[in-house]
Amino acid sequence: FSCREQPIFSTRAHVFQIDPATKRNWIPASKHALTVSYFYDATRNVYRIISVGGTKAIINSTITPNMTFTKTSQKFGQWADSRANTVYGLGFASEQHLSQFAEKFQEVKEAARLAREKSQDKTELTNPALNITSHQVLPSPIISSNGPGEDKLFRSQSADVEITTEKERLKKMLSEGSVSEVQWEAEFFSLQDNNNKLVAALHEANANVDQWKKQLAAYQEETETLRQRVAELESQGAHDSSSENNKEELSQTLEELELLIKAKDEEIQMLKSQKCGRWEAEGEREETLQKLQELEARNAELEQRLHLAEQTLAETLAEREKIQNEVTKVAEIMDVKIFELSEIRQGLAKLIEG
Repeated sequence: FSCREQPIFSTRAHVFQIDPATKRNWIPASKHALTVSYFYDATRNVYRIISVGGTKAIINSTITPNMTFTKTSQKFGQWADSRANTVYGLGFASEQHLSQFAEKFQEVKEAARLAREKSQDKTELTNPALNITSHQVLPSPIISSNGPGEDKLFRSQSADVEITTEKERLKKMLSEGSVSEVQWEAEFFSLQDNNNKLVAALHEANANVDQWKKQLAAYQEETETLRQRVAELESQGAHDSSSENNKEELSQTLEELELLIKAKDEEIQMLKSQKCGRWEAEGEREETLQKLQELEARNAELEQRLHLAEQTLAETLAEREKIQNEVTKVAEIMDVKIFELSEIRQGLAKLIEG
């Protein structure tokens, strides 16, 4: 983007793009959240949404008045860009961030609309020949098209409108289903990551407990050795009066060792309490696994709903083709009847003249 463009709003979000092959699944643009910004080009009076990952522009979308930003969940929203021929999706850290981005999108969209109207007004003033009112063209309730053999078919416009509306409804159902599926997949990956972190923390805690147990066993062994040494020195002191000073030193050493043992006992109690905390983490891990199973079941239900929607669309298209075939047959019969009526009229005319 050029230096004449200035950022007017920035936030961070996980960026997705719709799969161009299926038009149903989301493809993450990066592994981490990216900065997503609104830019304004004062020279051209244009607003754009830009997000850069490394040296690559992940999002480069020019805002037009006919664009719409849709909130599909508490933390996910999307908009379609016809120029880029794609649909962008953003996953935010909180509902507040999503609301701020949506409000800014509406403001920018309104500013783009005003800018377009202002530009159109200038064009009409400078070129009056282009100022043609649309109400001069009357809408036709009947649409004609040439079919096989140059036969003209006539069909009502309301039938096409109903079929188009049904198609849009089915497309919306498919889009909502795919977005929900992506959101559940994102939650699934988040829960899986938390589960891995809990497992790693549990392994680390168990390793620390084993290490402290080994240290405690070494301290206990050292203490027992010193106690035996004290006992030996005390027995020698009964036969040697000069060992009284050594006995006092040994008694002081024994007291110090007892204090050390007491400190180690307190450390063991602390380790036991920490291990209880790890057991609680294990309980959270089981709860996380249960949530994952529920998400998988919900995903299977969505896939079934998508399959039913596709079947309904296929049935609608087949019914429309059937109706078109019937209309073609009726038109052919009417042409035959008209031709026969014309021949009858000609025959009557000849009889009258005769």
